[in-house]
Amino acid sequence: MTRSFKPVSVAIGDLVAHPANVRSKSPEAYVSENIAHLKASIAVLGLLHPVLVQKIDGKYGVLAGGRRHAALKELASDKSAKGFTTRTKIDCRLVAEDCDVTTALSLAENITQAPMNAIDEFEAFARMMEVDGQTPETIAKTFGTTIAAIKGRLRYGLIHADIRAAARAKSITLDTMKAFADHPSQDVQQEVFEALTREDSYLQAYTVRNALKSRGVQVSDDIGGFVRDEYEARGGAIAADLLEEHSVLEDSELVETILIEKLTAAAEEARERMGFAWADAVIRYDYAAMADYGRVYPGPVEADEKGQKRIAEIAAELETLEREMEDESLEEEAYDALYNRVDELEVEARDLQEAYSEDDLARSGVIASWSNGQVTLHVGLVRPEDKVDGSSKASGTSNEVGATDSGEIVYPASLTEDLKTERAMALGAAMAMHPEATLDLTLFKLVTDVLGHGMSVTHAFKVDARKEYRSHAKMDEIDGSSLEQLAATHDALDLSWAGEAKSPADQFALFRALDAGEKAKLVAYATASTTQSCFARDRRHDSLMHDFEIEVMPDIRAHWTPNAALFNRFKKAWLLKILGEELGLAQEAVTLASSTKKEVVAFCDKLFAEPFATLTDAQRAAVAAWCPPMMQTAGIEPNEAHLIDTSADDTGIAEAA
Repeated sequence: MTRSFKPVSVAIGDLVAHPANVRSKSPEAYVSENIAHLKASIAVLGLLHPVLVQKIDGKYGVLAGGRRHAALKELASDKSAKGFTTRTKIDCRLVAEDCDVTTALSLAENITQAPMNAIDEFEAFARMMEVDGQTPETIAKTFGTTIAAIKGRLRYGLIHADIRAAARAKSITLDTMKAFADHPSQDVQQEVFEALTREDSYLQAYTVRNALKSRGVQVSDDIGGFVRDEYEARGGAIAADLLEEHSVLEDSELVETILIEKLTAAAEEARERMGFAWADAVIRYDYAAMADYGRVYPGPVEADEKGQKRIAEIAAELETLEREMEDESLEEEAYDALYNRVDELEVEARDLQEAYSEDDLARSGVIASWSNGQVTLHVGLVRPEDKVDGSSKASGTSNEVGATDSGEIVYPASLTEDLKTERAMALGAAMAMHPEATLDLTLFKLVTDVLGHGMSVTHAFKVDARKEYRSHAKMDEIDGSSLEQLAATHDALDLSWAGEAKSPADQFALFRALDAGEKAKLVAYATASTTQSCFARDRRHDSLMHDFEIEVMPDIRAHWTPNAALFNRFKKAWLLKILGEELGLAQEAVTLASSTKKEVVAFCDKLFAEPFATLTDAQRAAVAAWCPPMMQTAGIEPNEAHLIDTSADDTGIAEAA
């Protein structure tokens, strides 16, 4: 049956909520932020659709149009909105009081409207500007949104008609269509579209974006921002976009020319400042192409009295800064400021203690390249024709025994103690995962400690039934592999015999009835919780644990992974040394040399958390094996580059542990 509704005019103040309105129990639909667009539209264009109402107690209950009602109430209370008060009348359609399908009416209006096609929306916004003469500003005001949001929709509505038609026909996806907006010129869009569709019937968004990059550089691109002022000064053409950041510098050759000039100037400035023989510039530093180049490094020099005084001041300030950085309550901004200050001081200290030799300066140079949005300087490079033996060594490095390396990694006492704790935790996890061997070890120590007239066979763990307390300055930040392994071992234990409700005698009876394998797991877990802080053991001082560790923990990396908690406590120079010399990532180390310590730490953290797919087999093996040398199990060679040095110094450490 077709129903007709009487047109009526009702004052905004006489409208109330209707209990049959299907949105009545969804107040979030009426909050200000969810009706802002509707409110703006009504304020500018008026109420386009009458509200469906029914008389309730002398008022008019809104059956359909609750969001419009909420927007009208806000306009009536908004003093800045002209033409709307509680007495302002609006068009409504009146439902008879005896109507028995009020809920159906409310539901029908809410669910029968089809959502607007995205391309229709984009084109409608474009038509408002091109045909109706509106601006992004007036359109934004009409729909209660930001100018940037409107410009974003307009950009898609102004994509070449052929491309929009292809999206409508489902020949390309909506995302692929949007990718063409990366260049504001419809002519360029069409040319690229035709070229790509000739080559491939299926287009992807990234293919489109890559093709458009050859037709210019966006001003928001790091290179575009770097060269734009000079580009405009030379009259370079710019394809303007509604959103300024998407405007394109169309003359790619001019962009490249200016970039090379700026890189050359940076290289020349560095050459003059540092005293190198030559300077050059490339846009992208090709490590493969540079493989034949050698490199020289600054060597240690004796600072004068003034320099030594400054070095001492820097050392004192660095100690203070390191203590401040351990404050967990620091805000990120304050922490970053401390990081930057540490970097500055380390560079200053290095410059005071290192210098290139005159011979090295006479044959080496600097190349400037563009990397990570900035100029990167590759210094100390030696061209293939200028290479001599030793061109990859530091200037002034002596071949005599006892020559010192200014970049030598030194482990401070506090870090050393914490690494001992981490190694003890890793060993505990390994022991818990080898219950039979650990049971034998525990029983052997228990028996020999009693029968051996007080001379313990090893002090590596305790058997006095007390769980060892682990002390570590950064316990919440270190790698949790060993803790997770130990927790998994605990979860697998048969603890059916235990419980406060049972007497010790009952618990013992149940314990004795356990399978021998389950008993071994329990003893191993208990023993694992008593491991003492330690480094790799010397066979001459503890042959028992030396051999036992080789059996249960041949590689500590199976139970421990270095992370930011460790790298944060290294100097930036040490991290670069580890990357370049110990992990075989010399190219990455060179690139990161100009980065902040925080960025280097983040790189190392990601590298060890999930080794990059681009690593060679050798680099991947080095990353998988690396750890501070004294932490690896003595006598094991997981990687020839990481042999454990069991010299007298390390013996002393192990003995003291």
